[in-house]
Amino acid sequence: MTDASRSLGETTEQTPARSAGKTDGTVGRTLAVLDLVAEFGRPVRFAELLPKAGLPKATLYRFLQTLTNQGMLAYDDERQAYKPGLRLVRLAHAAWAQSSLAPIAAGYLDQLSQQTGQTLHLAQLDQGMVLYVDKRNAARPVEMFSQSGKVGPAYCTGVGKAMLAYLPEDALQDALKRQSFHRFTDTTFTDAESLRAELDNIRARGFAWDNEEHEPGIRCIAAPILSAQGRVLGAISITSGQNDSHAQLETYAPLLKETAEKIAKAAMEWRFPEQQRATETA
Repeated sequence: MTDASRSLGETTEQTPARSAGKTDGTVGRTLAVLDLVAEFGRPVRFAELLPKAGLPKATLYRFLQTLTNQGMLAYDDERQAYKPGLRLVRLAHAAWAQSSLAPIAAGYLDQLSQQTGQTLHLAQLDQGMVLYVDKRNAARPVEMFSQSGKVGPAYCTGVGKAMLAYLPEDALQDALKRQSFHRFTDTTFTDAESLRAELDNIRARGFAWDNEEHEPGIRCIAAPILSAQGRVLGAISITSGQNDSHAQLETYAPLLKETAEKIAKAAMEWRFPEQQRATETA
């Protein structure tokens, strides 16, 4: 079952939503329908949505009509299918420009890509999950799950663990409750206690490993992007396949951490320019 279908809940509204067990009423359930349509990655018919939504047919139809009337979805008469609408596209562009690290980090990712020749990922946390917001492919790209705009687990990815390690305790507890702890490989952390021990190690060394924890044959090293106050802004990673040793990948750690610091500084200057100038002239 997808995150979106869990958010919709059963007709009794007893199924937990993404917002830590709160359905947020009609608005929350309508937005969960929007999530569900988007997760298909293609125009989707009503009959395909119905078994995943966990809603009565009339309720699902009403939510779809509302989203279509508001321009958040569009209905393709020829295919008889729903797809994201242009209003949603406009909002997505605004969110990308104002909330995503991608525009700020682009130049630094380009530079790091040239320096390493490896696959890079830029990610942010979204309700305890990893949202990949940008990617740079190596000369010989590594075939893997992640791509820009895709959502993945935090507990078994390098970028996810790098961000979890620096969350304040209340935020960490909330994020851990959202993890499925599904075993993807033999090295996946499958409970909060063992993951917490790993997060302690990450804070001690300043970077995180993904030792084939999400996908067999995929290793990565990741560094958190932190504000001057230690607030988690995101994370970046360098990914390699099985041909590169653990030691080879670790040689990138200083460069990775330096790039993360540059992105953090640029992000804070962009978001709070007056505050930044005042600090520098004090």
